Amino acid sequence: MGFRHEIIEKRPALLIVMTLIVVAIGGLVEIAPLFFQKSTTEPVAGVKPYTALQLAGRDLYIREGCVGCHSQMVRPFRAETERYGHYSVAGESVYDRPFLWGSKRTGPDLARVGLRYSDEWHRVHLINPRDVVPESVMPSYPWLEGTPLNMPDIQARMKTMRMMGIPYTDEQIAKAPEEITGKTEMEAMIAYLQSLGLALRDKRS
Repeated sequence: MGFRHEIIEKRPALLIVMTLIVVAIGGLVEIAPLFFQKSTTEPVAGVKPYTALQLAGRDLYIREGCVGCHSQMVRPFRAETERYGHYSVAGESVYDRPFLWGSKRTGPDLARVGLRYSDEWHRVHLINPRDVVPESVMPSYPWLEGTPLNMPDIQARMKTMRMMGIPYTDEQIAKAPEEITGKTEMEAMIAYLQSLGLALRDKRS
């Protein structure tokens, strides 16, 4: 007697098991090769690990929920690349843990925001966005300017990231506390924003 599909359909437990097996195989076929492609595992030219100050700023970016309204991924479409520049590639984010590409765009994409504006522009924008973008619906973050940067575990963070494959040197880790001493949260946030997308900023697809 030939195989009949109804044998699986009439047995919920068997259907669940077979479905999980098929999904697992499909997932492996789709995902596993990405771990062995240089384009997804090696940084593009010019990409460097975040400095201690930039790393602290990235944590603030996550803490303040910026990732909820701004993506960091330029899609490979003409309308995207005309506005933002070269589309995003995996090699730009190999040092991100976790990566923050996102998909929400209540505000503009920030993948190429690095050095597009001055530090002063970012400072004013974070204190009151409407001073530089009148139509902005972004909330203000004035407390960042007056709040000292407090991250006593910065070295532990960098050591942990080194364990995940990010090439921090002993010297960089040793100098991390000195780099963030006397800085404000505003300075850290701006340092992070100014680091975004520099490797491919001037390229057009």
